[in-house]
Amino acid sequence: MSRLVKKSPSLCTDLPLDNSDICTKLYLLRQLLKSCFGPTGRLKQVHNNIGGHVLTTSSSSVLLPAITSSHSFINLIKTSILNHVSRFSDCGLFAAILCLSLIEQAKQSGLSCNVAIRLNNYLLGLCTGYLQQDDCGCKVKLDFCSSHNLITLACSIISSKPACVLTESEALHISKLAVQAFLLTVPCHCPGEVSLGKTVTISFEGHPVLNSAVFPGLLVEAPDVSGIDESENLRLNPLRMVLFSASLAGDLSELGDGTFDVHTGVDTDLQILDQLLELVKQVVEDEVKLFVCQKVIHPVVQQHLKSHGIIVIERLGIPLMETLTQLTGAQPVATLHTTIPAKAYGEVRDLRIIHFGSRTMLHLHPPPESSICTMIICHRNETMLSELKVVFQKTEHVLRLTLREPSALLGGGCTETHLAAYVRHKSMQEVPETLAALGCSQTELLLGVGGFCRSLESVAAALEHDGGNSLMDVTHAHHWIHPADVTKEHVDESLGFCGCGLMEGCPDQRRTYLNTNYAPFSPAPLSRDTTVQPRVLDSFTAKLNALQVAVETANLALDVRYLIQDMN
Repeated sequence: MSRLVKKSPSLCTDLPLDNSDICTKLYLLRQLLKSCFGPTGRLKQVHNNIGGHVLTTSSSSVLLPAITSSHSFINLIKTSILNHVSRFSDCGLFAAILCLSLIEQAKQSGLSCNVAIRLNNYLLGLCTGYLQQDDCGCKVKLDFCSSHNLITLACSIISSKPACVLTESEALHISKLAVQAFLLTVPCHCPGEVSLGKTVTISFEGHPVLNSAVFPGLLVEAPDVSGIDESENLRLNPLRMVLFSASLAGDLSELGDGTFDVHTGVDTDLQILDQLLELVKQVVEDEVKLFVCQKVIHPVVQQHLKSHGIIVIERLGIPLMETLTQLTGAQPVATLHTTIPAKAYGEVRDLRIIHFGSRTMLHLHPPPESSICTMIICHRNETMLSELKVVFQKTEHVLRLTLREPSALLGGGCTETHLAAYVRHKSMQEVPETLAALGCSQTELLLGVGGFCRSLESVAAALEHDGGNSLMDVTHAHHWIHPADVTKEHVDESLGFCGCGLMEGCPDQRRTYLNTNYAPFSPAPLSRDTTVQPRVLDSFTAKLNALQVAVETANLALDVRYLIQDMN
């Protein structure tokens, strides 16, 4: 009993948002994430204090898991944002910056937490209701008859990750490949319930980005194909194949657990090899041309298979097993002690050998109804390649979200400023009814609306990192950035395009700086000129959910009264 240590009492923190240490860390986190935001965001290098791998990124999905905090309050916010990113792949920085800005604005306004939460929920309802309207001024319908807007959406995501270090032509090339891969995974002419296919990504370090390519079907490593005639391109239409999930190395341990009775003088290795050769005899009789194993194949078995003109692939690995099953219709064979049933065989339309640098790969062409493709991603070094691979996978997921809701939102900060102007104007209509419903005074309503709109505008302003000025025109409420050397007197004379690229500046256009007081106005819709297309688009589904997550997480943080931490 003398070795037992008395339990320490739990640490209780009252009103965490009044704690200076927590507030300082929230401010630093917001500044850190703001500096990563957008195509000109600053990169972050993350490593532990004893060395190890250095992480270079500006993506929330990579950066946030690498940031650790001893405060459960900060981890609560971080976990909420990461949950959004895991489900929607985009707008993680938007959600985090908006959430932290809402918390800061609520604290600075002096509103009670209950009033701030009710106002935030009310204003969130105004935003989501407006965004879901057909005549929403910051929403663009996606036409799947044309790939233009899909490529723009993909390019907007890829270009917003500066750690990829892509030129304009490289970003466009990867964007087109992302759209091509997405379209290849959408089944055609499938009645009933549709299941999307899969894109397998293979990375190649040290090759130019423009060498990246998409292939329908599956590419697998095939280093030993010296006996195959490339001139014929292996076009054996159709080509029967068999897939083994069991090891064919001939080891006794692979037979499973249990007790074995071995007679004196019996060579167990030879017995197992004979069993394997019986399998070879069957696949030869069944005219199999492609023999694939998840694990290792005995060298003698390989030699016998190749002597009969059968292509052998071993060590396929677990990740590709499901994909190959979908592609070929084969059923993995898990034992070598029974004959292979006819239904276990699959088919490949044809094969082709591809040499990529020093690696040799076998291209398995899919049947017409298949929706499997392979993306080869190339980049100059490991850091850039790692970031590009993550971004490509996120982009493909965002493109899939367009099938659920074929819309996009204007990018470049224009949606944020447009929403801010709409909320300011809409919240001032029917004020008596709003005050009665929310149970607050007009002063509290004005404070809540001002904080909410400034938070939206601060997200748009976070896109500028070079000392420029962020403005909004007072007609359509689009976002504009002017270089730092443009004085206030010459703002109206500075021409250019808005953040999304739909509007071109003109001398008589009136603009106002963000986060300043201006008279509420109703943003006028732009004329739908089909010849003018937006240059920057955001995912509608991802941003709508990010907006909801940001407000709900901020409300949750404002509602926390105590933090109780077990110190044992």
